[in-house]
Amino acid sequence: MIKICFFGMGSIGKKHLKNLVKILNERKIEFKIDVVKRKKRLDDEVKEYIANVYKIDEFIPSFYDIVFIANDTSVHIETLNLMKDYSNNFFIEKPLSLNLNGFELKNYKNKKIYIACPMRYSSVMDYLKKNIDFTKVYSVRAICSTYLPDWRPTVDYRNNYSAKKELGGGVTLDLIHEWDYLTYLIGFPEEIFNLNKKVSHLEISSDDLSVYIAEYKDKLVEVHLDYFGRTPTRKVELFLKEGTIVGDFIENSIILENKEKIVLQKEDIYVKEMNNFLNIIFDEKDNFNDLEYAYKVLKLIKGE
Repeated sequence: MIKICFFGMGSIGKKHLKNLVKILNERKIEFKIDVVKRKKRLDDEVKEYIANVYKIDEFIPSFYDIVFIANDTSVHIETLNLMKDYSNNFFIEKPLSLNLNGFELKNYKNKKIYIACPMRYSSVMDYLKKNIDFTKVYSVRAICSTYLPDWRPTVDYRNNYSAKKELGGGVTLDLIHEWDYLTYLIGFPEEIFNLNKKVSHLEISSDDLSVYIAEYKDKLVEVHLDYFGRTPTRKVELFLKEGTIVGDFIENSIILENKEKIVLQKEDIYVKEMNNFLNIIFDEKDNFNDLEYAYKVLKLIKGE
């Protein structure tokens, strides 16, 4: 029997919980799950999986085999510090933190800490990682453009944490995925420049547009992130001598230099990620997005 604790049970927390339960059942691993959140109320879709629910201000820490930190970005490090002596295994939803004030890696030695990076599990990413020689790529352009009110149609977007700067919302932090996968593919840049601000009609306090230019030894990289694009777009373009390769994460396809289109197999990246996390915990597999790596990506996007 393994004991598991979830901090936060919003949409991403529920997704992780259901995937975790499915995989543990498939692996025939017995479990007990507790949840810590601001309010004790639970949605019907997850009630059956949960043994105990605690309000955060009433919770008394005890030891858990695994801790999931899926609450507001602004309290990720606070939660990690609360539980660091009560577990050795952590799954932290991206991004790692709202800021890096007072954060020191040495405080978390001997802990297995995995930071969510679901886009690395897409078949588009897998194809690019295995088939592209990035030393031959002249430049890269990545875009993620989506309309924030469409993210969760049943919820007023103005109440979503993404809309609130103080909770860690805003495209610069919220869409850290793009820089996570770019560093995974081509490493960290030598220099980076970012402009971000709130420009649209959306009623939010967070930034809704963030634009980067980064310099590598042999190429430049452009990144565009926004909350106001009415046509959902998530692509990466690679410019080479022979033409342009386009990876489309929404269509799950690759367009090659000769315009040939490869439609890739669609898989649930969150299920793949959860399986990998459990492999890290139980089978000592490589943790390819540990605390140190996520810390470096966060420093990169914050220009620190």
